[in-house]
Amino acid sequence: MQQLSQTETYSLSGLSAACLAVLVNAWKSDGEPLFASLAISGIAFAFTYACIRWTGHVFIKRGYKGRDMSKKTPVEIPEAIGLICALVYLLAIVNFLPFAFKRDIVEVTSGAGNKVNLLEAQHLETGRFLHRFPLEKLASYGFAYGTLASMTILGILDDSFDMRWRHKFFIPAFAALPMLALYFVDFGVTHVVVPLPLRQYVGELIDLGGFYYLYMAAIAIFCPNCINILAGINGIEVGQSIVIAALIAFNDILYLLPSVQPHPAADSHLFSMYLLLPFIGVSLALLKHNWFPAKVFVGDTYCYFAGMVFAVVGILGHFSKTLLLLFIPQIFNFCYSAPQLFGIVPCPRHRLPRFNARTGLLEPSVTTFSDDKPLRPIVGEALKILHKVKLLRVQQGDSGRVTETTNFTILNLWLVWRGPLREDRLAVEILAMQTAVGLLGLWVRHSCSKLLFTADNRF
Repeated sequence: MQQLSQTETYSLSGLSAACLAVLVNAWKSDGEPLFASLAISGIAFAFTYACIRWTGHVFIKRGYKGRDMSKKTPVEIPEAIGLICALVYLLAIVNFLPFAFKRDIVEVTSGAGNKVNLLEAQHLETGRFLHRFPLEKLASYGFAYGTLASMTILGILDDSFDMRWRHKFFIPAFAALPMLALYFVDFGVTHVVVPLPLRQYVGELIDLGGFYYLYMAAIAIFCPNCINILAGINGIEVGQSIVIAALIAFNDILYLLPSVQPHPAADSHLFSMYLLLPFIGVSLALLKHNWFPAKVFVGDTYCYFAGMVFAVVGILGHFSKTLLLLFIPQIFNFCYSAPQLFGIVPCPRHRLPRFNARTGLLEPSVTTFSDDKPLRPIVGEALKILHKVKLLRVQQGDSGRVTETTNFTILNLWLVWRGPLREDRLAVEILAMQTAVGLLGLWVRHSCSKLLFTADNRF
């Protein structure tokens, strides 16, 4: 067991004490649940940080370990530590529920202990009368919890048995089925607004019906897998997740700003905030240990869990289309990786950038083709075109046939553009790009939407 330093112990203890004080005050004063969520997020950060330190040796002992091959002297470090984040997060959500529904609990229980109101005899047979309790809101948390717990189990199985990509690709859609059923019962809107230039042809609204649920199922599949695909260097999985979560939270804040009257979507965006704040807390603790040089690996558990958090808030928060604007780098990476993912170009087991031990820098990893297994001529010609437009780097033999190409990931492409980089510098630049593209997406969403629609729904 790796002990915390004295500074870390005092810092985490102080943070936890302050957050506990906020929770006690929020409960006694019937305060705003958002402050309780912030306090629980701080406690989740401290608990995750400490647990990662205390349990790392247990993961290694059980065989959950790996070597960081992008170092001159690779050492074994714990793997699948994202499991700790997922479990602490689920625990945080459960403990937040009493604060989220404090006012409703008080109302239903007649003042939470008011002895003037006596329990009627028939209540012994029928139970408490819950007609005023917002069960539909509680259901959102319950179904979100179930979906995230299912994805955590998938991540554990993948980290334990190294499941093949094609076997696990569609599993998130089945994990999201209860959430989609809740959307059907509680909200059920399948209409989309038609852009102004097309309204004269198809009308103002189009009802997609069942196709809208297929679209949401596709989001549930895409979000976990896209985090898992954009991986391979220290801090990139957790870093991109924190950036996306922060951008979603920023978008939520735009709908929660003070105004003459509350925004109709305020409750949905508060729900999103309540789910995102603890996630940011546990992810920051993991990032501290996974940043260069990494002391732990996050594993597939974190990738699936993180991606499904975004799918849950996007679907149940009713802003799934805005969510996609924050995943533009991941969408590009998936489309760019498609030739290898679907076998058009041979795909090696690992496509992470190659470490040059002489320079200490990362370079694009490559896939080679032999005379025994050459590329199809049409594929080779397509790769040559991509090489000319700087989307690949290929090597050709004497006959003009492609013999080598860089792997199809955004990390390798960035190294093709920028040249060899140190691992932490590559991670910082990718995360900066993610932040810039996400902010641009939100600006387009809220500033340029009037070009295609009559108004921005934020107003």
